[in-house]
Amino acid sequence: MSSMNQSVVPFNDLSRSTPQESAGTMEAIQRVVQRGHYLLGPETEALESELSAYVGVAHSITCANGTDALRLAMLALGIGAGDVVLTAANAGGYSTIAARSIGARLAYADVDPATLLVSPDSLEAALVRTSTPLAAVVVTHLYGRCAPMTAIIEWAERRGIPVIEDAAQSLGALHQGRQSGSFGQISTTSFYPTKNLGALGDAGAVFTNSDKLNARVRALRQYGWAKKYHIGITGGVNSRIDEIQAAVLRDRLPRLDAMNERRRQIHRRYETAAAANADRVRLVNIASPEFVGHLAVIIVDHRDEAAQRFREAGVQTDVHYPVPDHRQSPFEASDAVSLPVTERAVTQILSIPLFPSLTDSEIDRVCQVLATL
Repeated sequence: MSSMNQSVVPFNDLSRSTPQESAGTMEAIQRVVQRGHYLLGPETEALESELSAYVGVAHSITCANGTDALRLAMLALGIGAGDVVLTAANAGGYSTIAARSIGARLAYADVDPATLLVSPDSLEAALVRTSTPLAAVVVTHLYGRCAPMTAIIEWAERRGIPVIEDAAQSLGALHQGRQSGSFGQISTTSFYPTKNLGALGDAGAVFTNSDKLNARVRALRQYGWAKKYHIGITGGVNSRIDEIQAAVLRDRLPRLDAMNERRRQIHRRYETAAAANADRVRLVNIASPEFVGHLAVIIVDHRDEAAQRFREAGVQTDVHYPVPDHRQSPFEASDAVSLPVTERAVTQILSIPLFPSLTDSEIDRVCQVLATL
């Protein structure tokens, strides 16, 4: 199939919005400008309350971005130089970067070959390999599906290990009826523009049911202040969401569930198309009500060939993620470990377009390639 004389199916297109959505965004911005309060104001306070209600936690603390959210969560737990944080190596490096930024060391768990998520078994195998006690485990919900959090929390509690839950790719996803982000002792998310709930720029949040951790994160995100200009806790940073981003996210949050349902609908069409070619391609996930479709990821033995087939059809693709953390060149010497499932998967995964404003004809074109890979 040639892509000549036809438009390209974008991997994502943030410029697509309905008139109602655009009007809501502009009204949110105008509200902030007219008020003249740009940081830690009423929009931020309202967003934090609304996020807490949505996720089902006592406290939400917004911050500048998702990586800062992870860093703040680690600092709030008292993690510091020399402590060991256990995480997965296939989730883009964000947990690794956050941990290294505070001087912590990394240990890596392999992932389940079907879901590409950590499990109690993979965490236990990593724990056995690690001679130093763990300061925390970071569990990333990859591609819009929750890891098996009930079993992971039980595993961690038996060993006295705090769990940081990274819900950057899973806001709105469920596990056994509970919202992503509500399981960990402390949890984080990102509002990067391409996330299911995206801002107009960077923003993030931390979730917790602990009053103590809530107070620590709120101090840490603003220099460690106990009160204005009085530093009461070390490790503080400047990591605040601005009022415009908070207002925009407030406008978009009520539409999140509907947008997630649209993502599931598109993913189901991909599943149907790929079923005709099941011996050569499979989707990592299934569009159950618990899945929010942050990314549609296929596994193919010959990824370069598959990516070329999509290019020829005028369909953009990407890889999430091509290099696991322990194989990134700055970290490889110190973090080297054998993770066979992770290392095999990064050569087979390919992300295909999945965002709510894809048209039916664009979805058809993706399906045609899936059915014939």
